[in-house]
Amino acid sequence: MSLNAIRVLVVEDEPLVAMLLEDALLDAGAEVLGPVGTVADALAMLEQLPDVALLDLRLGRDSAVPVADDMVVRGIPFAVMSGDVGGNLPVRHHPAPALAKPFSPDEAIRLLESIVARA
Repeated sequence: MSLNAIRVLVVEDEPLVAMLLEDALLDAGAEVLGPVGTVADALAMLEQLPDVALLDLRLGRDSAVPVADDMVVRGIPFAVMSGDVGGNLPVRHHPAPALAKPFSPDEAIRLLESIVARA
């Protein structure tokens, strides 16, 4: 399985993590939307209708739950990324696939491949 031609939205406010994810996704053949690091930018980027998304639950001081809510409404599958995966995601979004920080870019690719395969 690969991510060839899959549009992946990356919502991550840590520049190094965002860069590593972007590089790994491009290497896997994905089309990367973003990375974006704010709730407002993420909500705007959803207009481009990504196939799947990686969502950091905490963007600075803001919660990314509104972005997750919008993705559910739009039918966009996503995985959450967080140092506290279980603690910040509302019950309505369980059992969204999750990556506990720190994680490797390869782990993110494998998770996205499994999400795309199920979609």
